[in-house]
Formats: sequence, C-alpha cells, structure tokens
Amino acid sequence: MTNPISKEAILQALSQVQEPDLGQDLVTLNMVKDIEINGEDVLFTLMLTTPACPFRAKLERDSKEAVMKIEGVKSVSVKMDSDVPNDGRMRGLVNTPIRNAIAIGSGKGGVGKSTVSVNIAVALAQSGARVGLMDADIYGPNTPTMLGVEKLPPPQGPRLIPAEAYGVKMISMGMLVKPGQPLIWRGPMLNSAIRQFLSDVEWGELDYLIIDLPPGTGDASLSLAQALPLSGAVIVTLPQLVSLEDAGRGLNMFKTLEVPILGIIENMSYLELPDGTHMDIFGTGGGEHLAQLTNTSFLGKIPIDQNVRIGGDTGKPIVISHPNSEVALALREIAEGLAAKVSVAALGGKNDIPINIVE
Repeated sequence: MTNPISKEAILQALSQVQEPDLGQDLVTLNMVKDIEINGEDVLFTLMLTTPACPFRAKLERDSKEAVMKIEGVKSVSVKMDSDVPNDGRMRGLVNTPIRNAIAIGSGKGGVGKSTVSVNIAVALAQSGARVGLMDADIYGPNTPTMLGVEKLPPPQGPRLIPAEAYGVKMISMGMLVKPGQPLIWRGPMLNSAIRQFLSDVEWGELDYLIIDLPPGTGDASLSLAQALPLSGAVIVTLPQLVSLEDAGRGLNMFKTLEVPILGIIENMSYLELPDGTHMDIFGTGGGEHLAQLTNTSFLGKIPIDQNVRIGGDTGKPIVISHPNSEVALALREIAEGLAAKVSVAALGGKNDIPINIVE
C-alpha cells in the first residue's frame, strides 16, 4: 500500500527549488501557500514577489517537476499569484499605499524616455500589477498623447481622479492646461505641481508608481526626490557619446540625492535591416559601457522601430500595438527585470545586484 502524500514531503521537495533572483529556495522565502492533497493529486499556490517575474514559467515548471518526484503523486497543479513587497519608505504626501516608486530620467531630451516610461508601465500592468504613471515633465507633458487620453475623469471632492488607459492610472499636466498653452514656471511652482500630483490625486493602492521625469537635472527632478522617497531611478540613454555624457550627469544627480540607481536602459540601439543585419545609427555599446564605468546594472537594449513612433502618435504603445515585435519583447523583458530588481531591493537585497535576464 502506497504511503499517503504529506505536506511535509511537498515542502521538502519544494525546498530544493531556488528563486534565481532572491538566491533562496521557495520554502525559505515563504512563497508556497495553500497546499491541498486530493488523493494522488497535489495543488498549491506559488506567491511571487511580482506578477512580472521573469522566471515565472521556470518556477512553475521546476515546482511541478520537484513535487512529481514524490512517491504516489500523479498530478500537480500550481496556481501562480503574487504579492509585491513594499520598499518600506514612508510617503507622507500620498494617502494610499504606493509600494514602490520608480523614477525614469535622462540627462538630455530626445532619448525616448517618455516612450520607455509609458511602455514599461503598460507592460507591468499587463502582467497583473497595479500601476500608476506620473508625468512629471511639466514643460513637455506628452504621456496623454502616447496613451490616447484627452482628459481626466470628474474629480471627487477636492481630489483628482487619474485617467486610466491599458490598466495604467495616469496624471499629467497635459490634461490640466489648454492644448498648446506654454507653462512658464519657476522652481516653486514646479515644486507645488509635483506635490499636488502626489497629495491631491486619488491613486489608490499601487504596486508601482512610474515617474516620467523631465530631461536634465533641474528643479523638477530635485523637487520629486525631496517630495517622494524613491525605490530607485532608471537612466535612459542612447549609444552615442554625447548622450552618455549627459546620462552620466543624470546618474550622478541621483547618487548625490542618495536615490538608488536601478539600472541603465539603452534606447534606439540599432536598426534591423531587411536582410537581418543591424545598422548602428547612434553608435554601439554605449549604454553597457556606461553601466560598467559606473558599476550599475544594464537593464537592456531597445532597437529602433517606426511603429514606436506611430504608436506614440496614435495612443497605442508598441507593447499593445505590436506585442510580438522585437521592441515590445525588449521592453517587456526590461520591465520584468526592473520589477525583479525592485523586489530584491525591497526584500533586503542590495540595489546593485545584477538581474539575470531569461534567455
């Protein structure tokens, strides 16, 4: 007669499965929940630290294989769920919990920072995360166009309700002023606007708040870092030397403000030609070189694709309009790596831990 399957045997089997980013086994990390044994059938839940986990499929596969080795087990069902950890920072201006706040910046304009911010936010929302996008580029707010949003919902009392597109909650000065109206503001007015985006907007509980910063190292970036404790910052650059020099200044600004640097993204890395070869329009390898020089994680390369521009103009981010394109796959992989890195940091790891991208 076969011995009955026990929860202890299941936990013992799953203690042999490692979470690659966190470097510990699933049982030690308390990721195994709700074990059920129905005769020869085993069911349990794996509680990931982010729904955008880059190792989601691997962990599900490895868990099933480990439990199937137990004598008497005929089938294994794994439910994948997630609980995004809070980075532990106090955000007094925000009335509802924002578990992680990630600023995306650059040292100069024209590098596609807003495009990257929008697509990362949408990719995280597609994975099942609760995501907000704050357009802190007060002078050049263009995320409403990129997300196809024209106006905010009616306010609830004194509080603004963020617009929503593709599962992302979004606020932008572009929806609060008349089209084409220039904002000729000095530092104190910028500071006030950014604080209002935090304190007067009904964000609800968020797993990630993505902040699209204006280019450069001016008042808006300083005000944000002072008003909202950040989980970390991401620097977007082009491969060319001039862009790298500016990106380095942006990176050093965050270090001076004691904001952790989560990594560097190289945008417009290359153009794929019809014959499959790559044309390096803006040079090559610059982002990786900057990451090495500054001992910073390199989060990935994003190639050039005209559909990125078309999607931005028509309000359909490329992860929506062309989800299987090389650009969309690169952006989704970057979003997953960034989410994993934030989870590592929130659970007590170091911000300079490299993230292993799934091949």
